[in-house]
Amino acid sequence: MPSLSYRDAGVDIDAGDALVERIKPLAHATARAGTMGGIGGFGALFDPRAAGYADPVLVATTDGVGTKLRIAIETGRHRSVGIDLVAMCVNDLVVQGAEPLFFLDYFATGRLEVDEAAHVIAGIAEGCRIAGCALIGGETAEMPGMYRGGDYDLAGFAVGAAERGRLLPRGDVGPGDVLLGLASSGAHSNGFSLVRRIFGADAARWSSPCPWQPGASLGEALLEPTRIYVASLLRLHRAGLLKAAAHITGGGLPGNLPRVLPAGVVAALDAAAWPVPPVFRVLAHQGGVAAEEMLRVFNCGIGMVVVVAAERADEAAAMLRGAGETVHRIGELRAGEGRPRVTIALPEGWPG
Repeated sequence: MPSLSYRDAGVDIDAGDALVERIKPLAHATARAGTMGGIGGFGALFDPRAAGYADPVLVATTDGVGTKLRIAIETGRHRSVGIDLVAMCVNDLVVQGAEPLFFLDYFATGRLEVDEAAHVIAGIAEGCRIAGCALIGGETAEMPGMYRGGDYDLAGFAVGAAERGRLLPRGDVGPGDVLLGLASSGAHSNGFSLVRRIFGADAARWSSPCPWQPGASLGEALLEPTRIYVASLLRLHRAGLLKAAAHITGGGLPGNLPRVLPAGVVAALDAAAWPVPPVFRVLAHQGGVAAEEMLRVFNCGIGMVVVVAAERADEAAAMLRGAGETVHRIGELRAGEGRPRVTIALPEGWPG
């Protein structure tokens, strides 16, 4: 019987080692106060005290990119999904009042292509840079037989910190507070199984012209990365203006906003208060998707909602705009009964 090697079985250890060497500078570029050592060890170290925390509570999140990866794989555009991976984790951290400190990634594939993986991890490093957190480690798993050809999957893990007593939501959230919506950069990383069903399963479809973004292909436009709201929300929180925040992911506005509200409160929203980006109008019309389903699946143009006191709403909006956000006053909190819930007034013909 001929001698067999691990490479014969589909796993290339040399490729994995080459990838580690290739991404070391990317990870090093994300170093921040508190980082200890570099990647390549069995574990990664981080010092919260060196990051400026006296008595921190640690907050951890994990997430993925979902079937948006299918479009990245079929178009050969891999960098943006790395940013998505970071965004989906750190946006969940910051709504708890936590500053993202460090990030780890998990990259699994059937056959490791070093250039492709390096592009993904370059996107992860870029997302970490935007969020102000360090990429301190990760895992690359080459698993032939588990994934087809060059298919891959991603998972991200972020850890942040907040001083005790500074966690969100605050205890004074209640009727009369104002809801400010921060614009999304598109569909972010939710609802892509429906997106792909609407536009068709043929991979060649992604190279066709985008109906809402002249000069771009459909795949290029759909791969616009998820917006990272960390810097603007931390600025608002440190100024004492932020009472609560909700990251609008799967479940949309009706599913995510109640998660940060107390009992006896209704979030009353007016869908006419913000413009619906063209991508969502195309999805609704081409897919025949009802308004209620659009709001339950997609962010529909609002990627983050913040709760602020009515008397400080203008100040908060100005601060957010100064941090680069597009801000819309989308509703208010009203007194209700029982569990928190959301009501949305829909103009005729919405999403238009």
